[in-house]
Amino acid sequence: MKIRTILLAALLSQGILCAEEKSFGETFDDDVIPEQFLTKIPNKNTSVREGGLWTRGESGGKYPPMVYLGVEGKDLEVSFRYRHLEAGGMIWFFVDGDDGFGSVDHMLRVKLLRTGVQLQIDHHTLNADHPERLNRGRPADKVSGAYRLNKKFPVEKVDLSANEWHTVVLCFEGGEVTISIDEEQWKKTLKHGCFNAPKRKLLWMQEGGEMGIELDDIEVIRKDD
Repeated sequence: MKIRTILLAALLSQGILCAEEKSFGETFDDDVIPEQFLTKIPNKNTSVREGGLWTRGESGGKYPPMVYLGVEGKDLEVSFRYRHLEAGGMIWFFVDGDDGFGSVDHMLRVKLLRTGVQLQIDHHTLNADHPERLNRGRPADKVSGAYRLNKKFPVEKVDLSANEWHTVVLCFEGGEVTISIDEEQWKKTLKHGCFNAPKRKLLWMQEGGEMGIELDDIEVIRKDD
């Protein structure tokens, strides 16, 4: 989309984006390739319509409907747009990567509420008694034997209540990630050693009611070799 191109150029000029080779881009126009996603599309909750990826309703399981996308690389820049079509709801965006012990698990969570943003870092250890192991009932990973550690941050107030398009950008570089929403409306940088690991999957968990949530202009830029 032309609007998306202009926005990316503006972010680049402000140093929010890094000019590197694009490795994935999907605008959900006429040449959509659903097979690019790990999630089968269309399904009972998600389909492509009117130039966007539309997810609505309930999954019927424990969690809201999800859409997975496979990625590859350490230093990645990820961007997408989303909008709610009815009041309420939220998106929980996950970045999954190598856990450092031979398996893949959550690395970063970005919870996009209507009134704020909440971040969570998930890293891993072989120490079952680690103080950051908040969920003691969760067993070790079956592949790596590692336990998930959780570092939850307080909700930061951001007005995302309007049912309009919002742009999310995440820029990973080494052990650091910078997350921004709608250019300078909200911006945060986190540092942790786990961010320097290869990324493997992106996940959008969407609670959008019957009218749903639309995703558009998903782009992944790989900056490492």
